[in-house]
Amino acid sequence: MSSAAQPPTGPVTGSIPRPRRRVPFWDNARYACIVLVVLGHAIQRLTYDSDIAMALYLSFYAFHMPAFAIIAGYFSKSAPPTKRQMARVITDILVPYVIFEMLWTLTKWLVEGQASPNLTQPSWTLWFLLALGIFRLVLPYLALLRWPVVWSLLISIGAGYLPNVDSTFSLSRTLGFLPFFVLGWWLREHDIVERFRLIDFRPWWLRVVAVVIFVVDGFVAWNWVEIWSSVDLDKWFFYVDSYSDLGSEEWWSGGVRLVLIALGLLLSAAFFVLIPRRTTWWTQFGQYTMYVYLLHSFVLYPFRESGVLRDAEPTWLWLPSVILLSVAIAVVLATRPVRWLFRPLVEPRPAWLFRDRSLVPDPTRRNDPTGSRRPRTRD
Repeated sequence: MSSAAQPPTGPVTGSIPRPRRRVPFWDNARYACIVLVVLGHAIQRLTYDSDIAMALYLSFYAFHMPAFAIIAGYFSKSAPPTKRQMARVITDILVPYVIFEMLWTLTKWLVEGQASPNLTQPSWTLWFLLALGIFRLVLPYLALLRWPVVWSLLISIGAGYLPNVDSTFSLSRTLGFLPFFVLGWWLREHDIVERFRLIDFRPWWLRVVAVVIFVVDGFVAWNWVEIWSSVDLDKWFFYVDSYSDLGSEEWWSGGVRLVLIALGLLLSAAFFVLIPRRTTWWTQFGQYTMYVYLLHSFVLYPFRESGVLRDAEPTWLWLPSVILLSVAIAVVLATRPVRWLFRPLVEPRPAWLFRDRSLVPDPTRRNDPTGSRRPRTRD
């Protein structure tokens, strides 16, 4: 769902660094984010006919992609990329993007009888792949400036005033989510998480505060759901459309985005507080979020396009069913058999593209584009 290793936990002894300890928290957070991504896409069709589905949708759409971007930024580097890192952008981001755009073109042609292939317009979930690539391109430049987080915030807010900044190459979304990515990098750059023990510091009262924040989030989403629907709040959370396209042409429209960014940060912080720190049965799946991200849309496509989730009543039966289905999809798509089958598509290693084939990442040492370095594996 962004590449660097897990942060070291000990000093260097002589010239040989101590082994890096994997921090389960980050894998847990990645996987929780990707489950919410699947859930959001699964219940979207229910939101047209169910207020409670819409309230649930809004309550976590306010933070799940911001949290994902923060994690991606935390494991990104601002130094000028090496040749090997540049090659990984090609193999981990650009090639999978082209492959899955071709697959979507074929799918739409087979199912809908028409297709208009256009690599400049990402299909459905593929926008995040391009966003990861663009984030990495601009980060070294932002890192040269004073107050890079502030500059990223101004870019995000300012982009909303420009109607020509649209979904071409997912630019509008990329710039919209840029502050979260840069904030994640800034936290790592200044060692904020380690210095203040933000992962380990988890007193009971802080968890209670996090729960209260989510209760309030859900209450506000539910109690005023008709108002949020009337102003297309869900579309504001997408960071796709300009303010004018969203029906807000006032000079202060950027203030709305600023509030939404602040809300995303608050909810992301509460989300991270509630993420388990220990290794769980699903921790390992956090290393393979890109499989879930790229493949789940094909699983959900028949349900979304067939209309089976429209007028799905009663809500008390369908909504829990879709939630359980979403979790099941996220689990299955991260399992070893699925990874083995789809690895050539999700993690291609096209050595023939490069003059220097040694730049192609070791196939037994793969990393998720969102920053998770995996142990050496043969599966």
